[in-house]
Amino acid sequence: MSDTTTVLSAIDEQESNMVARKLLMDDMHTLLTPERFKDFTVNGLQVEGGDRVRRVMTGVTASQALLNEAVAWQADMVLVHHGYFWKNESVAITGMKQRRIATLLAHGINLVAWHLPLDAHATLGNNALLADRMDWQVQGVLDGEMGQGLLYYGEMAECSQQALAERFGERLERQPLMVSGHDRPVRSIAWCTGGAQDMIIQAAEAGMDAFVSGEISERTTHLAREMGITYYAAGHHATERDGIRALGDWLAQRHGVEHRFVDIDNPV
Repeated sequence: MSDTTTVLSAIDEQESNMVARKLLMDDMHTLLTPERFKDFTVNGLQVEGGDRVRRVMTGVTASQALLNEAVAWQADMVLVHHGYFWKNESVAITGMKQRRIATLLAHGINLVAWHLPLDAHATLGNNALLADRMDWQVQGVLDGEMGQGLLYYGEMAECSQQALAERFGERLERQPLMVSGHDRPVRSIAWCTGGAQDMIIQAAEAGMDAFVSGEISERTTHLAREMGITYYAAGHHATERDGIRALGDWLAQRHGVEHRFVDIDNPV
């Protein structure tokens, strides 16, 4: 076999292992139903790269560090929870945004982001998978009728407030910030991953023992104490790793693409 034939054979084999981007996008759209959500960003394809995909890299946020990993791995698609083009941000593509987008375009990498649809999904979503990781029993959502199905609630094996804090540290590998609003043990619990600290009001009004989200604001402390609910800020990044990783695994299983999850450390 000639060198030319060998090269052509290798190219043919590589292309045969690639999947049309449109097929992947259509499948994810059907799974996540982004049309149901009033979001703060663009869900789906944000930066267009090549139309064929063999390698998909996932991560929580489309930071430059994640893009550098994608370039080194020769990824065809970067799939994230936090992408670009957020509501009320400048439309100018300058500075950090220019450098990130230039990296994607220079290497023909697709950037795909799923925000609220990935938080809410019943099996692959961040909320559902946080419950799995923490051994909570999901009973439903508190914002189902007028909201977007993002505020989950359920029950857990009763334990002290401090024991639950320690469990977060063990299972999320990040110590939470706890604000105690009462002196009872915790059994009923509500949660929404990421930056949903203001949902503590709905959780308290529903009579939950505790509410969990990723971040905390100055006002959250007073809300917890005055409304009689214990609050855990368990980490925006830490509570949102599982959904995007599960989505990448789902694509790999369904379509045979290569998948690699990269966890760029973020203490927030």
